[in-house]
This record gives sequence, structure tokens and C-alpha cells, in this order.
Amino acid sequence: QVHLVESGGGLVQAGGSLILSCAASLLSFSSYAMGWFRQAPGKERAFVSAINRNGGNTYYADFVKGRFTISRDNAKNTVYLQMNSLKTEDTAVYSCAGGSILGPLGLSTARDRYNYWGQGTQVTVSS
Repeated sequence: QVHLVESGGGLVQAGGSLILSCAASLLSFSSYAMGWFRQAPGKERAFVSAINRNGGNTYYADFVKGRFTISRDNAKNTVYLQMNSLKTEDTAVYSCAGGSILGPLGLSTARDRYNYWGQGTQVTVSS
């Protein structure tokens, strides 16, 4: 059974920072691209960031570029999302996802390319 467990969410003031972690029980974690998505109330789940298997390629949604950083530690089966300069519009449930994604970049912004999902962690940014 595959488990992805997010942690690190919480309440933070605008301008603050949080680090989200996603611990994976995936066999051969280093074989999977990992992504972060978020879903705000009343909105569809949206792509935030992704990282390829060895961490050499990353990609960000425009609305987080320059503020968020994705990274991974394959020895710890964990992917991270460092979130700085948080805005109230960043309030959402953040979920990590894993997928066996090939191709030149080895990652994807598409939800349906990811096979495994965590339950999510709530991030609330207050003004």
C-alpha cells in the first residue's frame, strides 16, 4: 500500500513562511516524479510545483514563482515545499502527488499524470 503523508501546514500571517513535507512509502521513491497541488474552497485543484526523479528539474506555476521552492531528499523518501512571502490567496489544502512520469523533463503539471496522492494539509494565510 502506498502512502503519501503531508505535514507542515498551519496558520500564518501574510508575508510569512511555511515548509511543507510529504513523506512517501513509495517503493523506489527515486523513480517517481513528485508534485504539489492545492485546492482552495470552491475552486478546482491546481498545480503548484513539480520535481523530477533526481531533483534536477523543477517547475512552478506562475503564481508561486520566486516565492516557493520544491526539493526532495530521496534518501528520506520526502519531498518539500518551501513557501515564502505567503499571500492570503495562497490559502488552500496542499496535496502532494507521485507519478511515474517519463519524458525529457520527467515531470508534469497535469493531475492525471500522478498515480498517488496524499490527503492534504491545510494552509491558511491571514491578512
